Amino acid sequence: MVCINGKQEDAAGMVLLDYLKQNHVPPEGVAVECNEEIIRKNRYSEYIFQDGDTVEIVSFVGGG
Repeated sequence: MVCINGKQEDAAGMVLLDYLKQNHVPPEGVAVECNEEIIRKNRYSEYIFQDGDTVEIVSFVGGG
């Protein structure tokens, strides 16, 4: 299991980019932290979630 934004998900073994696409999250509009380390966008297609990972996906929102 992987804890993503506080929710336990069965995403161990899944590639980060595939997870984002599956959940309709545009990769260019988010920052991803895994186990307190920022994942660079150029690694999204190769980063694989491991069992026990803690992931935060933060989207950018504009406004005023």
